[in-house]
Amino acid sequence: MKLSCTVLLFSILFISVINSKTLYVSTAGADTNAGTIDFPFKSISKALTSSIVAGDTIFVRGGVYTLTATLTINTTPSGKQDTLCHLFAYPGERAVLDFSAQALGSKGLQIKAKYWHVRGFDIIGAGDNGIYISGSFNIVENCSMSQNRDSGMQLGGGANNNKIINCDSYYNMDPTEGNSDGFSPKLDVGTNNYFYGCRSWQNTDDGFDGYLRPSNNITTTLDNCWTFMNGFHKDWTVSSAGNGNGFKMGGSDLKNLEHNFILYNCLSFDNKVKGFDQNNNKGSMTLINCTGYRNGSKNYSVPYALDSGKVLTVTNCLVYGVLGTLFNPILTTNSWMLPDSVTMSDFVSLDTAGVRGPRKPDGSLPDVNFMHLTHGTHLINSGTIIPGRPYNGIAPDLGCFETDDTLTSLKNEVNHKVGYYLSNNYPNPFNPSTEIAYQIPASSHVILTIYNILGKEVETLVNEDKREGTYYVKFNAVNLASGIYFYTLKTDDYVQTKKMILMK
Repeated sequence: MKLSCTVLLFSILFISVINSKTLYVSTAGADTNAGTIDFPFKSISKALTSSIVAGDTIFVRGGVYTLTATLTINTTPSGKQDTLCHLFAYPGERAVLDFSAQALGSKGLQIKAKYWHVRGFDIIGAGDNGIYISGSFNIVENCSMSQNRDSGMQLGGGANNNKIINCDSYYNMDPTEGNSDGFSPKLDVGTNNYFYGCRSWQNTDDGFDGYLRPSNNITTTLDNCWTFMNGFHKDWTVSSAGNGNGFKMGGSDLKNLEHNFILYNCLSFDNKVKGFDQNNNKGSMTLINCTGYRNGSKNYSVPYALDSGKVLTVTNCLVYGVLGTLFNPILTTNSWMLPDSVTMSDFVSLDTAGVRGPRKPDGSLPDVNFMHLTHGTHLINSGTIIPGRPYNGIAPDLGCFETDDTLTSLKNEVNHKVGYYLSNNYPNPFNPSTEIAYQIPASSHVILTIYNILGKEVETLVNEDKREGTYYVKFNAVNLASGIYFYTLKTDDYVQTKKMILMK
């Protein structure tokens, strides 16, 4: 009997995956339609309530969708994280969710469920948060939140193990100006939320805010994130009534809660007050290869003692200007510890041009010269090797930007054609397996290959004809050594390469 039940359960899950469907939404559609590409729905809510199961995809065509009520994802599909449901803007298009007519205090997009992947939306004008996440094991990728009336994105209600990838949050302002952060993993948030490649600028309060009430002893990780000019209005000449810090790494009402904050390769500049702010956090704070520049009062500010067993660790970090205060830290190879001081000549440019610029076609941060190290500076190869973290040369550089000596043979050769997409692998760094998603707009022969840092082919994951669609491929590196690897997608008329990190 037990065997029969097990077989039945497996059959149900298997059928749910192979029978996954694709639905379409368009401003020119109708909710009485079938939701096909030729006869799309008009509303996203109609698609979300259409018996969604694991592996289903909802494509939303480009255009402006005017909404007056919160749009909620509350259906957790059967299955596991490798069978996510997908709410995607249609390839090559952007879908704008305009909540400007919404009542003050109402949230925009709310994700209560587990195992969803949301990508390619611009959320504006919500009466509260642009995006609010209380679910777990979700991915939000390449979305922007602007001019909302609270934090652009907030994680709370126990939200845990979510990944926020390549998102922007800016120009958010609440009536008091003291609650609108760019990204807010705060208050009753859960643990193990991860942000990668996110930008936060000109929000009236802080860029990132980890203030807790009542959550305690949770961990949040930020990787390759930029925050700047927070504490200012959209018109940057006017400061706001908010705090105006870049990365607020915690805090609580009674100044007794622990938010363990980990920051890798993060950049904080031109914020109204502080760049990296303890804000009475009692948890551990780990800053690796971070850069602070031209923040109002201090670039780094951790002036208070931590709880027993908690540690402030600062490694390979860079400051140009006023350092600030670091209480009882573990310091290793930071710029202020070197014999030579940091000067303007150590940087390619201090011009911030491009920091708000459009992202690359894959959603990653734009290439800028700002704060990159000039060749020959003493800050190159002066850092300490951190296991699992990438670097070029004989040792890591100091600060958030590693001098790029990547193999020219593996530089991206991107044919920017509408409908093609190669995702950043997830998770990244990974151990031992990761997932790579790609999308093709027409039938083609597809080759997906893994290379090591020397350009040697490690494994071919795909080498076959594929129809139009979105595909997910697992890469298991259990037999490979830690380090940097590259993956290249080739079709009949498209080539793109990306980097990933194996961390064992």
